[in-house]
Amino acid sequence: MCDYSLHGVASRPARVGDKLVSTSFRNSITRGFAASGQPDVAVCLMPGTELAFDGDVEGHVLLQGGAMRNFGQKVARFRQVNLENPVAHHDAIEFPNGETILVTNLREGQTATVLQLPSSGQTVHEEPEQPAVSTQENLIISNA
Repeated sequence: MCDYSLHGVASRPARVGDKLVSTSFRNSITRGFAASGQPDVAVCLMPGTELAFDGDVEGHVLLQGGAMRNFGQKVARFRQVNLENPVAHHDAIEFPNGETILVTNLREGQTATVLQLPSSGQTVHEEPEQPAVSTQENLIISNA
């Protein structure tokens, strides 16, 4: 998903192995991820997408007056927050320690690699297995 304010920006879905850069997009108030070498194309992540950053993640923390903070984390999972508020930013990353930061608050220019995409949620349909008949049951039947 791409945050609501990126709907006017060219976009594509993330793929495993994508090299991403946190960036500001023209004609948007939101920061997001672009593919390395494609600064004008937003890469949209699905909730559950796992990212590995090249260095410790840094971002602006609004509760601390917008100060830049080093989170001391290099891996994160994409998620959405504030879904009950249609005009709030929804795209965020969550660190293994449970802390989150909005993608729009990430320091521009940070690079990350898409490690894993979430499962599609589709179930695999398999033919039901035939019940196995034990050898002991076969012996009993054949002795009857």
